[in-house]
Amino acid sequence: MEQEPACGPRVRFTVLGPVRAWRGDQALPLGSPQQRALLAALLLHGGRTATAPELLDALWGEEPPHAALAGMRTYASRLRKALGPDADYLVSESGGYAMRIPDDALDLTLAEGWSAAAEKARNSGDFSGARDLISDALALWAGEPLAGLAGPFADMQRTRLTEWRLQLLETRLDLDLELGHHAKAISELTSLTAMHPLRERLRGLLMLALYRSGRQGEALAVYADVHRLLADELGVDPSAELSELQHRILHGEVSLTGLDGSPEPSTPSPAAIRSPRPPGTVRPAQLPAAIADYTGSERLIEELTQRLSTTEGNVMAVSAVAGIGGVGKTTLAVRIAHAARGQFPDGQLYFDLRGTGTQPADPHYVLGEFLQALGVPSSGIPDALESRAALYRSALDGRRVLVLLDNARDAHQVRPLLPGTQGSATLITSRTRMVDLSAAHLVDLDIMSPEHAKQLFIRIVGEERVSEEQDAVLAVVAACGFLPLAIRIAAARLAARRSWSVATLASKLANERRRLDELQAGDLAVKATFELGYSQLVPAQARAFRLLSLADGPDFSLAAAAAVLELPVQDAEDLLESLVDTSLLDSAAPGRYRYHDLVRLYARACAGRDEAPSDRHAALSRLLVFYLATAAGVYAIDRPGDTTVGHLEVADGAGLTFTEYRSALNWLHAEAECLLACVEQAAVAGLLGRAADLLVAATDLAESGVSSARFESAATAVRDAAVRAGDKRAEARVRTVLSRVLTVAGQFAGAEEEAREAMLLCREVNDPWTAGNAPCARGIIACIEGRYADGEDYLCQAIGSFRADDNQPGVAVVLGNLSRLHLLAGRTESAVQLAQEAIEIYDRLGLTARGANARYALGLALTQAGPLSEALGLFHEALDVFRNTRQLFWEGMTLFRIAEVHLADGEPRNAAVAAEQSLAVMQGIGGEWRRGNVLTVLGRALDGIGQLDRARVCWREALSLYEELGSAEAGDVRTLLDEHPRTAIRAG
Repeated sequence: MEQEPACGPRVRFTVLGPVRAWRGDQALPLGSPQQRALLAALLLHGGRTATAPELLDALWGEEPPHAALAGMRTYASRLRKALGPDADYLVSESGGYAMRIPDDALDLTLAEGWSAAAEKARNSGDFSGARDLISDALALWAGEPLAGLAGPFADMQRTRLTEWRLQLLETRLDLDLELGHHAKAISELTSLTAMHPLRERLRGLLMLALYRSGRQGEALAVYADVHRLLADELGVDPSAELSELQHRILHGEVSLTGLDGSPEPSTPSPAAIRSPRPPGTVRPAQLPAAIADYTGSERLIEELTQRLSTTEGNVMAVSAVAGIGGVGKTTLAVRIAHAARGQFPDGQLYFDLRGTGTQPADPHYVLGEFLQALGVPSSGIPDALESRAALYRSALDGRRVLVLLDNARDAHQVRPLLPGTQGSATLITSRTRMVDLSAAHLVDLDIMSPEHAKQLFIRIVGEERVSEEQDAVLAVVAACGFLPLAIRIAAARLAARRSWSVATLASKLANERRRLDELQAGDLAVKATFELGYSQLVPAQARAFRLLSLADGPDFSLAAAAAVLELPVQDAEDLLESLVDTSLLDSAAPGRYRYHDLVRLYARACAGRDEAPSDRHAALSRLLVFYLATAAGVYAIDRPGDTTVGHLEVADGAGLTFTEYRSALNWLHAEAECLLACVEQAAVAGLLGRAADLLVAATDLAESGVSSARFESAATAVRDAAVRAGDKRAEARVRTVLSRVLTVAGQFAGAEEEAREAMLLCREVNDPWTAGNAPCARGIIACIEGRYADGEDYLCQAIGSFRADDNQPGVAVVLGNLSRLHLLAGRTESAVQLAQEAIEIYDRLGLTARGANARYALGLALTQAGPLSEALGLFHEALDVFRNTRQLFWEGMTLFRIAEVHLADGEPRNAAVAAEQSLAVMQGIGGEWRRGNVLTVLGRALDGIGQLDRARVCWREALSLYEELGSAEAGDVRTLLDEHPRTAIRAG
């Protein structure tokens, strides 16, 4: 298939679906099914010539019609005509035909190529890349291969391609498990095992996915189901591989591999062998000794060693390693230099340039030292810097020397010390990122991984001291911020104090105020290392370094920093980037910055020493004002017509503005952790009104699932602070918000208590926002608990308050909840009507995201009233919105309702898929009662597709949850278990 296409849009052919040909977007007329069958047979011969008898057999089998040969030639002629300018793709040869097309013109060839590339990627350890390639291959399928074609050849190829697609699916699912996507794979595997019940590899993957998701009982039940099915259908037992997997799961076996060996000494390159040292030439060997207990990334060492060693061509190798003080730059560089020294037979030069000190090394002096080391007598060393640099380059010409410049201040200090020709190489360490050092390979050295950090600590302290205190070891290295210098100091202190346990050291380091003082031993101190960098900052840099450390979030955005510093964004960015260049800040992503944990503690100590308390309070207040103003803007763009923002303490122009909802939503979720940390700090600082208002404005995070627990923690902190301060308005609002959070979490008693207290407080403070939202929250809880009369009273009170506040979206919220209440109370007709009224309000206001909840409510009502197809359509509409707006709780609940509809419609396989997806989405969200509901429905669906043992496992887990909660649903599940006894398995 090597021929190039004619000019113009190229022709593409498909066989992984209907046999078609396209030129650009134009479908070519390929004629009758027999004519397309001929084209398919030729395409599937892969450019090889198919003889006339082969083609006749492919099209008609052993008994072709009398005029078959003439008919085949007619088909070939018509195909040439259809191909137009590409007619010469179809070649007549030796009485037969061949299709000679470019390799990428056939979907099957593309799929085969991507499959082969995926196998290579997987073998090299790139599981993510392999999965993407397999997914691309699978995406080429457009239904049944060779769809609509008859004939023995088409039948055979259709079977082959269908089987291959299934193998690709199995491979992709296997890669999903390799990548840790166990929970998400379960729903697809459940569906596939229902479609292909005797396929053992799918059963094995499902067992593994369930086991890795913490569902061991279900994993074993899958084996029991297939064991019984194979015995009943085929009279055989499962394969040895599947039985072995069952045995390993039964015994809780876990396989973990991850060996990381040290690199072998580098093999001298041909260039090194060709570079003999002239007789009498001085060979410097100035490298410091490598640290014996080095622990870290051997892969990085190998990469940089290879880069330094590859000095062929016209450019010398220069690598610059930057990082925070104490991160191990020198240790790494010395180890790399020793690993690469075999490539540099003419010697190694080393100098500590003292770049972090008050008196950095003068390049003039360093060149003098290097020249003497290279054999130049003192009398022959010139005085001028330029002359010394020129002589240095001349001395290195034709030699292979490695130069290690440690602790450099900046590129200006380094440039005169660089060799001038290929052959030699330079390795530089610095706290400053040398972006202005031409042609240098820049490496940012990060902190250690937790595992490497533990290894370093244990190597220094000794295995016998830590064998029984692994958790304490992790606590110590985490308190050290996984910074090698800090770990060495902590380990040295422990090693020198035989009476201390690791837990003793961990408890000392747990105190953040004392942590930097604890991290010093002899002449080593983490604080002193940071002080060197801080002392070199100009006043504006130092102020930014101090003030930005006060925020508790894991990182901060450029816009937030600008608000704290009261600077235009561009000026703030210049300051922050200058701090990144000095390695006192890290740029986690474009526009986002973070401190190393210990650097943050040092910066806060500087702020406590150099900033007035009022200035620190004002900085935090500015951050809170920024978050509130921006979050209020997000709330408003999502809810036009909602009066909530008008009741918040929002400062005009203090935050970001958005023109479309997607970017606003992205901001809210990106800032979730930082925003909620600010709320907690504001509670401590007494900024209660705005802290409570920020929770109101960011209420979508409470139902997102990902941030729900964090949101609850922040809301609880504000509530408690408001109670202590007697701020009843803030307390009423935050209790209302907290009630919502607890309802989503399935903690209904706590949610009811919070909402009840909020309603009592509202009578004292007369807050319009609480007046509508608190009774709405109580109405929802009463509905869940089956107290329908109470629920209707609360919801009617809420709708009156929202109408008095002219809050139409609030009215629609209540109508949706009234619809659900009426449905549960058996008033199906009014439930449908109320949900429709809510949809009308949302649609009139253009509230797509909020309208999804009303469509969910109408879907529930139509599940009872019918038709089921309309209910299913509404649920899918809502599901798309919930997914696009990242509302994981509602996404999971909608999938659960879709499963119920499929069950009611007699489609258990689809019900099982939706229920599995619901479980995957709602991991850790929604509470145990809702999980029990989903498990019950999943069990019913599994029973419907013949997987009874697994269904019973689901029901037993649901029963356990219901019994622990004291829920009435426990009785229904007991009945299911009694009506579906376990089937005995034939002994193997």
